[in-house]
Amino acid sequence: SLLYFHFKHKNSTLYICTDSHTPMLLSTFSHFSFFHLAANMYVLWSFSTSAVSMLGREQFMAVYLSAGVVSTFVSYICKMATGRFGPSLGASGAIMTVLAAVCTKMPEAKLAIIFLPMFTFTAANALKAIVAMDTAGVVLGWKFFDHAAHLGGALFGVTRGGPGRGGGSDDGGTA
Repeated sequence: SLLYFHFKHKNSTLYICTDSHTPMLLSTFSHFSFFHLAANMYVLWSFSTSAVSMLGREQFMAVYLSAGVVSTFVSYICKMATGRFGPSLGASGAIMTVLAAVCTKMPEAKLAIIFLPMFTFTAANALKAIVAMDTAGVVLGWKFFDHAAHLGGALFGVTRGGPGRGGGSDDGGTA
């Protein structure tokens, strides 16, 4: 697709050292397939209202764009370290930042899976399960998702949603 071929980040040493880092930012808008786009947009839609309430609109945009670069960079470092090369698509990592920030800030919030709404779990448990799955994916070399980008996004999100962060009046944070 257009977004895959023109916005992916290519993780070759020559490319990183000699060319613009703009693709690390542009990969924040890239998707591998329509299903990938639909899943990411559903998760972003589900968590963005809470994230914007926590951070404010401007901070949300800054965090989201920064998260795309950070998650792509983490993916790049992991791929270089393991020798498992391939393009990086940063949208999932940026969206994972939003999810992790909200789950960190509201750990007792009840969540459910879209097609299984009868099974609920806390946001904290959801984040732990996702991080565990992505850690296993990195260690075992699974290639269905960019697990390293997800982990980079989750770590960045936890730092954004932790104590004293956010724009709410209940925690003394700033917008």
